[in-house]
Amino acid sequence: MRDGHRRPPTDKGISMNKTATLTIDGKSYELPVVIGTENEVGIDISQLRSMTGCITLDDSYANTGSCQSAVTFIDGEKGILRYRGYPIEELAEKSNFVEVAYLLIFGELPNTKQLAEFRSLLMEHEFIHEDLRNHFEGFPPSAHPMAILSAMMNAMGCYQPDLLQPAEDTHFVDAAARIMSKVRTIAAASYKKSIGYPMMYPRPDLPYVPNFLHMMFSKPNAPYEPSPEVVAALNLLLIMHADHEQNCSTSTVRMVGSSLANLYASVAAGICALWGRLHGGANQAVVQMLLGIQQSGEDLKSYVAKVKDKKSNIRLMGFGHRVYKNFDPRSRIIKGACDKVLAQLGIRDPLLDIAKQLEEIALSDPYFLERKLYPNVDFYSGIILRAIGIPVDMFPVMFAIGRMPGWIAHWREVHLSPNPRIYRPRQIYIGSPMRHYTPMEQRQ
Repeated sequence: MRDGHRRPPTDKGISMNKTATLTIDGKSYELPVVIGTENEVGIDISQLRSMTGCITLDDSYANTGSCQSAVTFIDGEKGILRYRGYPIEELAEKSNFVEVAYLLIFGELPNTKQLAEFRSLLMEHEFIHEDLRNHFEGFPPSAHPMAILSAMMNAMGCYQPDLLQPAEDTHFVDAAARIMSKVRTIAAASYKKSIGYPMMYPRPDLPYVPNFLHMMFSKPNAPYEPSPEVVAALNLLLIMHADHEQNCSTSTVRMVGSSLANLYASVAAGICALWGRLHGGANQAVVQMLLGIQQSGEDLKSYVAKVKDKKSNIRLMGFGHRVYKNFDPRSRIIKGACDKVLAQLGIRDPLLDIAKQLEEIALSDPYFLERKLYPNVDFYSGIILRAIGIPVDMFPVMFAIGRMPGWIAHWREVHLSPNPRIYRPRQIYIGSPMRHYTPMEQRQ
């Protein structure tokens, strides 16, 4: 292991000798109760089937803890989000994306030497193999950037076979840095491919975020120099998206990784999961909703009334969250940043005005308050990305760049587990009972 890159804590939750009693057909079973460091309570059912012959049924895993993790803590009722114990508000104000990535992956904030070494690795690995550049030619101009990103991420592993299964003490830091660095290069190249522009090489003299913006927007005859406001805004968005506990894409990375699939394949699977419009495409849906309202000129109160009408099938995108039953703490931070960056750039985006009015109407309406539907991280993030100049199709790609350190941290946690097991959910079968094959001539 490189000097100072610590192993994250892997302790199990505290049992406290408490149990829960489950009664089935008059017979009682004692199940251990596990309590986390923030007093989260879970009932350990890992031996349930062997004890009782039964399994639990929890469609979409809304009430199921799939693992014990030391990466991120969320309290959805109180609107709390912490990375490795640090409040998201403090990290947003005082940190930067590379430092937050180190924290998530290795478990502690880096000292000066550790951060310098990690930045050096990011700079060293920012180029992609020249043969990989030719792979972009195989995609049509209409290819979605997320399709390109996932395919290229898998292909990238072929060029570092010694890093496909990185050992903790030797190659893991290099593998993590390679993926975090090259994901920017691939993302920017996929954008250039989509618009028919030449790909730009990364610049070793630029930090992480400005380097990505250079590759996105520079041309051979017109270099792009991002303003400090744009760099700060994108840095903040990446921090906000860096991890979010056991969401769909992170759970996918952990599940794929549990099969001992390599890091490249696992994060490529995470990219595919994130591509879904209910996950990484949510801020894109918000912008499309706001554009539709703007173009139609519809009265906002009338639009909100349609949202409340179950027969209309119209949703207020960017409101509500699977976990948060209070304000998403990231939404407050991003809303403030949205106001600030647009003002600093001298941009007046009518979509921001529509979004603020929608939020004001919704938060004064008992319908939304009673259902605990508050703005989430996606409600304002798309407006910031628009201001920066990121096209809508690239929104989920930006999410993937931000989420990469969280995926890497969770993959590492799975591989450091002292009792590794392949993830394998059960099911309740509701299909046809046993039946016998009918020859073709006897079928109706």
